Formats: sequence, structure tokens, C-alpha cells
Amino acid sequence: MSLEYARQVADAVLYEGYLLYPYRASSGKNQSRWQFGVLGPPGALETGRGEDPAMATQFLLRATGVSDPGVTVRLRFLQLQQRRAQSASPAGDFRDVAELAVNGARWLSWDEAVAQEITVGPWSLAELRAERVEPVGAPDGADVELVRDENGGPAGRLVRSRCEVRGELRVCAEPVEGAPDLVRLSIRVDNVTSDAAEDNQSAIAASFIGAHLLVSVAGGEFVSMTDPPDDAAPAVHACTQHRCWPVLAGPSGERSLMLASPIILYDHPEIAAQSAGALFDSTEIDEILTLRVMTLTDEEKAAARATDPRAAEIIDRCDAMSPDAMQQLHGILRDPHALDSALIEPFEKSFEQSFDSELPWWDPGVDASVNPQTDAVLINGVSVTAGNTVRIHPSRRADAQDLFFADQVARVAAVHSDVDGETHVAVVLVDDPAADLHDWYGRYLYFAPDELEPMPAIPPSSPPTDHREESRP
Repeated sequence: MSLEYARQVADAVLYEGYLLYPYRASSGKNQSRWQFGVLGPPGALETGRGEDPAMATQFLLRATGVSDPGVTVRLRFLQLQQRRAQSASPAGDFRDVAELAVNGARWLSWDEAVAQEITVGPWSLAELRAERVEPVGAPDGADVELVRDENGGPAGRLVRSRCEVRGELRVCAEPVEGAPDLVRLSIRVDNVTSDAAEDNQSAIAASFIGAHLLVSVAGGEFVSMTDPPDDAAPAVHACTQHRCWPVLAGPSGERSLMLASPIILYDHPEIAAQSAGALFDSTEIDEILTLRVMTLTDEEKAAARATDPRAAEIIDRCDAMSPDAMQQLHGILRDPHALDSALIEPFEKSFEQSFDSELPWWDPGVDASVNPQTDAVLINGVSVTAGNTVRIHPSRRADAQDLFFADQVARVAAVHSDVDGETHVAVVLVDDPAADLHDWYGRYLYFAPDELEPMPAIPPSSPPTDHREESRP
């Protein structure tokens, strides 16, 4: 059950960007597809016809129930499938056409994809001390679907063809120095399809598309690479990643599954309960896309249906969506129970009052009791408010820009609470020459309370003097 739970998220990764709004073949966006996790054939990257042929990941596992855990690796990807529409002639032969229309149904010549999943293992850790190399890929093939007219005669056909894709999957395990209970698992996938990068089309046809890994362990548990325990942190930082990032998969608390994805996710990712179905549109927002699909004309919807069965499913689902289902896409209110109740009580009170107010909930006039310049947040047992001094310790979830401010001292300018009950501390760097200017016009850096360490206060500086001359008549 945990594996099937993880597959739901893995399928979202697999098809992320498979269709790009507005889903018609005439759309420029839809003519440049295959977005994340593409392993191109050798030589494609160097010639500009495709992408890097490899992905590689390293992560840690810890033995628990047995002395030698078993590891199973699943490589999942899309194999491109070219669909050619052909019409039947009176002579009984077929010729390629851009579009086939029969009995009100339409099919375009279009590139589809077939999902592939290859399982290797299980192997014991002892077997993986020596690197294992396994062939992976999918064979070429062709299928023909006959399309009949209203009298049952052949009106045309759809010819679907696939090129062979070949690869190698390498797996090895090695003990972590200084941590006898930890093992570093290294996995690499290479596309080794030869003579397949003559042009862009042949390169993508020989690519592993949306490639990612689902790795399971029996008798052991994986270590979070995003939020590792203290004893594993040095070994986690020593791991390297190439074009993917490993996270714990499955339900919360599950540690026997790891998902190595070309999209950076958090541990235990899950499909939003509000999402009625996949949209395959490169991390777009469901509500926005659904509303835009609803604005398509009947002709545009027919053109979208003609491209791909998954596009037709999206159109049909959006057409049938009820007002309640649409409202669910708008989001939900979450209980801010994780915050200190004494500090968020004014915010909760104001939020409740906002429903009885004629003002919208985001209007500052809803509750004057919320004041970012005087509100406080509890950090390590210390009440922190505007004017206090803190040292910045960005967490592993921080973006690259925030990491530049690690260990710097900053002055708190305000403490904000959002509608989800989260707290955001606005700061300016003490050693920033432009700190006064940032404070003056309210351009702050924002950090979560757990990223800050209270420090002795530093008196705030005065706002800069405005030296502009007064205008004279």
C-alpha cells in the first residue's frame, strides 16, 4: 500500500509537463514538450539536439530489523510514441494525413508516450558492495488501430510506433566512515542508445522522459536528506546528486521508500486532496487551469480532444465540474495549532471577526490589534519583537539567496502572521551599508522563527535624511 501511495506522486512527476495549456497541437507551448527528467541519447547534449544522458543520486539507509537489508530499485519513465493518422483510399491503401475525422471524432498526428517501469533487485547490501550494472530500457514496436466509418468499413487508421531506448542502471552500497550503522547507496542511470541523435526528433524518441527512481528497502530505513538527524548530517552533506533529488516517499512516517525525482520535493509529498485529477501542465495551479479550460470554445475543445486521450479527459472533467468542486480548488483554511497560542490569540480573534466585517479579510482595517511593529514571537524561550537583534541560521529548506546570510546578525523590523497562522520575521542586516534605506522603505528579508537565534539588542539607526530641496515658486 505504501508503494501504491508513493506511485501517485511518482505518476505526477512522470507526466509533469506532458500537456501544456491550451492542449492543442497548434499551440506553440505544446510543440516544445518533455520538460523534466529527460535522459537524452549519447551525443545529444553536445550537439544541442537533446539533454544530458545521465542522472545519479546518493542517499543513506540504516539497518533496523535484519543484519542485511534488501534493496529494490524501480526506474520509471515515458517512452515517446509517434501517432500517425492515415486515411483510407477507395483502393484500400492508406496515406498519412495531418488529421483524421470520422463520425464526428477527430485524431491528429501527434506524439504520445507510453509509461514504463523496470524493477531490478532485490539485492542484499552484501551483494551491492560490488557495483551492480543492469540493462534497462524499452523495445521498439508498432501498433495499428483501425478506424471504421458508420457502415463498418475502414475509414482510416492510427499507426503508433516507438523507437528502442537502452540504458544502464548502476547500484552500489558502501559503509559510511565513522558511522557503522549507516550505508551510502549510490544509483546512476545512463542512456546508452547509440546512433540516435541525428536531429531533435530522433533524440527525444530515444530518450528516457520524466525519468525517476522509486527505491524500497526491507529490513532497513532511509534517512531524510532534507532534514537529517544530527548523527547523519555530515554523511548527508557528503552525498552528491546529479539532475535529481531524493526524498522520503509514502505516507508520513514511512521510511522504507525513497523517491529520486527531477523535481525538488519535500519529504512525504502527497497529491492535494483538493485536486480532482491530473492536469499535466508543469506545476500550474489547478484552479487557474480549470477556469481557463472552461473558457475554451467548442471548436478549441474539439481540437484539444483530438491531440491526446489525456487532454480529452481534462476537457471532460472540467466541463462536468460542479460549483462545489470548483470552490474546493480555491483552497482551505488550516489550523495554526503549531504556533504558541498566547502569541497568535489576537490574530485568531481578528481572523474570526473578519467574517462578520464588511471589509475583506486582507484589509489591515479588519483588526487594529494586529501590529507587526509591536507583535512578538517566542524563539528559544525568548520573546522577540521589533528592535531586537537576532543571528540568522537559514534552514535546509531556504533558497540559495537566503544561504548567503548564514550567521549574520540582523535587527528585527516586524513580526508578521499570515492567514494560515504562520509567522514571518522581517529583518535588516546590521552590517548592510544600505540597512537604513531598507528599513526606511520597508524592503526586508523574511525568515521563520526557527531560523533565528535571539541576540543582545542593538539600538536601531535613524531613518536617512531626505536631502531633496523644497520647490520654490
